[in-house]
Amino acid sequence: MLRFLAAAIALFGAMTSPSLHAAAAGAEAPYPNKLIRLVVPFAPGGSTDTVARLLAERLRIALGQTVIVENRPGAGGNIGGDAVAKAAPDGYTLLLAAAGPTVINPSLYRKLPYSPTRDLAPVTMLVHEPSLLAVNAALPVHNVRDLISYAKARPDQLSFGSAGNGTPAQLAGELLNQLAGLHLQHVPYKGTGPAIADLLAGQITLVIDNIPPLMPHVQSGKLRALAVASDKRSAALPNVPTAEESGLKGFVISGWKGVMVPAGTPRPIIDKLHDAIVRILADPQMRKRLQDLGAEPVGNTPEQFAQQIRTDTAWWSSLVKSTHTTLD
Repeated sequence: MLRFLAAAIALFGAMTSPSLHAAAAGAEAPYPNKLIRLVVPFAPGGSTDTVARLLAERLRIALGQTVIVENRPGAGGNIGGDAVAKAAPDGYTLLLAAAGPTVINPSLYRKLPYSPTRDLAPVTMLVHEPSLLAVNAALPVHNVRDLISYAKARPDQLSFGSAGNGTPAQLAGELLNQLAGLHLQHVPYKGTGPAIADLLAGQITLVIDNIPPLMPHVQSGKLRALAVASDKRSAALPNVPTAEESGLKGFVISGWKGVMVPAGTPRPIIDKLHDAIVRILADPQMRKRLQDLGAEPVGNTPEQFAQQIRTDTAWWSSLVKSTHTTLD
């Protein structure tokens, strides 16, 4: 009798075990099933933060989960990037990546706490952002040729501001010096906002930065846009010529924003995030909002984004070396 009872229990266990396992597997909710953090490696108020907040609201709707923006500024974007690189690769910690920390910092910092290419995985590039060369509207220059003539007549007297040493804005100014034979002095600030404030006050001569933070002041007439540092004109400023049209060949400086996740994040999660973001970028209202800011929506594949990162890393590394830019 006992032998029969044991056999019956074993048989029952064998019959029910698969179904129990299936039930347990089915009980695990599909991704996403909890709050998602979108880390911005800069302080609130900049163009990276603006794009992040636009994306977070729409991701909340697309994914059905709360998406919060978490600002983790410091060390040229390295602190925020490192936080995401060391987070669990489960799709609940995302990085609003910018070109500076991702493709420039590896050439500027002797030792980074993480590797943007090894410790992070690309999801998609959100926007491409050409740089804009802008001066105070009171300055008696109306185009790039005027600026070059004005600067050469005043060697070592004019200056350009940036969001800090080693930023794309500093490298843009150094490239302008190199290509035009100028001696503009670099004035680093703790962010784009303070640099623009001093430009508006006439304390510095020019700023070369992404279009979004400069756009309101160009529209108000307080700043004058001289050229877009891109291979084509910006849809947001169609009347502003490119640097090449202005006679400054080779002056192409642009940035981008994208989404990255910790390396090792399962591909199905990356694909789900990618598809949701691409649909968001395809929405006419979202596209117009970004274009009004001077940003061109992209939405490429993870592989295309990875290739862009490799190409840009090599290009910026060459510029860092040729302009002898350091973080002294």
